[in-house]
Amino acid sequence: MRDDVKFHDGTDFTAEDVVYNFERWQTGAEFIYYGYMFGATEDNLKGIVDKVEATGDYEVTFTLSEPNAPFLNTVAMSAFGIASPEAIEKYGEDYSKHPVGTGPFVFEEWVPDDQITLKKNEDYFGEVAKLDKVVFKTIPDNGARFMELQSGTIDVMNGLNPQDIQTVEGDDNLQIIRRPSMNVAYMAMNTDKEGPMADKKVRQAINMAVDKEQLITLFEGVGKAAKNPIPPSLWGYNDDVEDYKYDPDKAKALLAEAGYADGFDVSLYIFSNPRDYMPQPKVTAQAIQEMLKKVNINVKIVESDWDTHLEATENGKHDMAFLGWTGDNGDPDNFLYVLLDKDNAKMGSAGNIAFYKSDELHDLLKQAQVEMDQEKRSDLYKKAQELVHEDAPWLPIAHTTPPLAANKKVKNYQPHPTGGEAFNLVDIQ
Repeated sequence: MRDDVKFHDGTDFTAEDVVYNFERWQTGAEFIYYGYMFGATEDNLKGIVDKVEATGDYEVTFTLSEPNAPFLNTVAMSAFGIASPEAIEKYGEDYSKHPVGTGPFVFEEWVPDDQITLKKNEDYFGEVAKLDKVVFKTIPDNGARFMELQSGTIDVMNGLNPQDIQTVEGDDNLQIIRRPSMNVAYMAMNTDKEGPMADKKVRQAINMAVDKEQLITLFEGVGKAAKNPIPPSLWGYNDDVEDYKYDPDKAKALLAEAGYADGFDVSLYIFSNPRDYMPQPKVTAQAIQEMLKKVNINVKIVESDWDTHLEATENGKHDMAFLGWTGDNGDPDNFLYVLLDKDNAKMGSAGNIAFYKSDELHDLLKQAQVEMDQEKRSDLYKKAQELVHEDAPWLPIAHTTPPLAANKKVKNYQPHPTGGEAFNLVDIQ
């Protein structure tokens, strides 16, 4: 570890602080992401991380119960940023309202449903920020946010409606900044729920009944049709997989084979707030609703705010549901294991909201985790994508290149594929 890093509260950042944070995560069952990435369960809270030891003031030794090829990528994720132990002890359950880390900006204020303010960290160990403050404002509506940008009250916005890109490009005061694509939008089918979604033929029929080419036009140039659970930008992507072709007649035949010749009623849970991977969720849902109606599947759309949607889908209340994922660490494991492995199909905290439980897929993904040769891992992930395609727990929808709009005075804004920026290089001139 570096020996020149301090937390925002002035305390030194040492190996013992890393140990403290890992022990905290391992005993805090509410930290769902630890379970996603390290295989922790209620019976094994440590997961694959058997021991974390400070073997020097600035040296940490991790002992794993098995090899884990993505491990270094995983511990570098923002979700596993190390927090100040003194601040955690000071604020207790309220620590999330008073975060203390080591980054280029220091938390100053959070006004719920309004804004978060950060100020420059003068003692940052890297390149000290050029901006004195960064303010994150909550403006739920894309159109309202765009008006704020046009009026000059904000400098950068995400969640730009695709139809507004041309307006930005025609404005001498504004610019488009495109985030590199590392995401997927999908419609999960709840395979664990008694009824049609439990039948592979039904899930395949739904894939055939949706006209992907027509659907992707709703993304207005910022999306590419998806056929796999991982984006083409990741190594291990299987381009040899052939997407289900739009074929309503074949879809009807498959439904008849499954015993649903007369169709059925089904719920589709969606989120109301646009996401980078799905800028128009309601319009996309309505398009799928109309397409499935042609094969006698009657879709009831259930729209909720983001938090309510997550609670419903993590608890398996849906028949079908929209969701998406932006990669965290550039490893295929972060998509396939988190979103589709049976380990993460846990009621109440599911990352795998299709509740798809394939032993064959699980074996492939676990083998890929312990294999250290990337070429061999790539082959395993390609096989995994073939298996997921055949079992069809999802309708993969799109991979997007999310557009951000900014005032032209904003310089050196470099959007990261994971969706998180440090902002220390950004300037306003």
